[in-house]
Amino acid sequence: HVQLVESGGGSVQAGGSLRLSCSVSGYIISDPCMGWFRQAPGTEREGVAYIDSDGSTTYADSVKGRFTISKDNAKNTLYLRMNSLSPEDTAMFYCAAERVYRCGNWRWTHFGYWGQGTQVTVS
Repeated sequence: HVQLVESGGGSVQAGGSLRLSCSVSGYIISDPCMGWFRQAPGTEREGVAYIDSDGSTTYADSVKGRFTISKDNAKNTLYLRMNSLSPEDTAMFYCAAERVYRCGNWRWTHFGYWGQGTQVTVS
């Protein structure tokens, strides 16, 4: 049984930072491509950052230079470091995985494994 559990969300002032974590349990494939998505009320879920099995990363233009995706395979944990946060970043953040090794810029509909989400509020 695969389970993804996010943590690290919260409320922060504009200009602040947060680090999200996504702990993965269960087996998907040996090193699946994973991503972080976000969804604000009334909007479609959008991809924020992706990391392929070889460590290659892809970012949405809106977060380039501010967000960093990384993973620790030994801990089965995915991270998203978010700096210079602005109110426009306020959203529910989700981690996702799929049984592929490359998935940069994939739409959320192509991912089959999801966490429950963690709220990020920037004021």
